[in-house]
Amino acid sequence: LETATVKQIHDLILSDPERELAYASVTTVLNRLTKKGWLKCSKKGRAFSWYPLVSREQAQAIQAYEQLQQFLAISNPDIVAAFADSLDTASLEQLDAIASRLQAIRRQREER
Repeated sequence: LETATVKQIHDLILSDPERELAYASVTTVLNRLTKKGWLKCSKKGRAFSWYPLVSREQAQAIQAYEQLQQFLAISNPDIVAAFADSLDTASLEQLDAIASRLQAIRRQREER
């Protein structure tokens, strides 16, 4: 959905028999995402419509960044090392992307 009303989103969620969510909960989540700058709300007649301000890929990148910052805030080298050990399940493409980014960060720090 590019633009959707609360009812459309609620109906979509309820189309999955495994999920249950109150209509008011959908409204609350949409309002919170709007306040955070992820969605924009506009009124069409009597109904409000929401649409994303960021792409799915951007949202995933933002979430990954925030989770990584929380992880690094622990600042325990053993935990960071355990994370590195878990990369053995990553694809070669993922490992190359991580290595490339780490090299770029290292170069930037060395230039300072």
